[in-house]
Amino acid sequence: MNHLHQFVAIVLSLFVLPSAWADEIPSKQIAARTELHQIQSFTLSDQEFLKGSAAGKQVTVTGQLRIAQGIGRLPVVVLQHGSSGYAANVDVWSREFNEMGISTFALDSFTGRGLTEVNSNQALLGRLNLILDDYRALDILAIHPRVDSSRIVLMGFSRGGQAALYASLKRFNRVWNRSGVKYAAYIPFYPDCMTTFISDTDVESRPIRIFGGTLDDYNPIATCKAYVERLQVAGRDVGLTEYPNASHAFDNPLGAQPAAVSPTFESARNCKVREEADGLLINVETKQPFTYKDTCVEHGPHLGYDPNATQAAKTTVKAFLRTVFKLD
Repeated sequence: MNHLHQFVAIVLSLFVLPSAWADEIPSKQIAARTELHQIQSFTLSDQEFLKGSAAGKQVTVTGQLRIAQGIGRLPVVVLQHGSSGYAANVDVWSREFNEMGISTFALDSFTGRGLTEVNSNQALLGRLNLILDDYRALDILAIHPRVDSSRIVLMGFSRGGQAALYASLKRFNRVWNRSGVKYAAYIPFYPDCMTTFISDTDVESRPIRIFGGTLDDYNPIATCKAYVERLQVAGRDVGLTEYPNASHAFDNPLGAQPAAVSPTFESARNCKVREEADGLLINVETKQPFTYKDTCVEHGPHLGYDPNATQAAKTTVKAFLRTVFKLD
């Protein structure tokens, strides 16, 4: 090929290649921009949190903000992981929401605290710390130029589901949420509902939607049903969706199929815990302060992926968000 022919081939390629690229429509699951944010929080005991005492240790945790493809200020779902840390289901949900034009802010509450997981030792971190992190996330989102601060929803899983559930309490918002905005809705997945808190039916006037599996022996759904009944009697906007064949962490695509025993994991499934005066959490049966050494704490819950329940949950959650965020 002489130099003239080479030149012509190069020129032609400049027209052909863009045409080929144009035929490949980018997936809406690809974030238009990704940002990592430091979040200033505290590591507190549960009693310190319940008393409203910031006497704990200051800590910096992290949030990954995936800004969806779109213009202007967009709605956001804050994603709070469970006892295993930032697991695969968090990433999957983030991409599902991005595809809808919803940005996501996925928190990592463990790495900054020197943790990777607490499944095998739940006492490593007070359970209510994640609620504080969820409120601190609002400090960042409330002032971000690409976030519609009136359209932020909190979604959490397991321990993070517990945080997403009880972050709705007016009492906790009043003491710990200083952002000036509140979550538009709360979506707890298979949360721990074993604890009865003071004034725990006095929640924000925002919808709460709980999801769990009938076969869950880590955080039994029956305890959440009892709490939902109390909330409904109090006139709150709350609903619970139950999947008959699903176990704990049913939406994690890397989970076992069928669900398998995790022998070292601690579960408070047989415990009843109640908040007393001065922020003390007691074991209802023993009337003593609750600890993970109590005999009601057991090991070996089942965890596993259920594709049918996951697909059904995706459909329901997306429809709910379209309503909450007023999406076309």
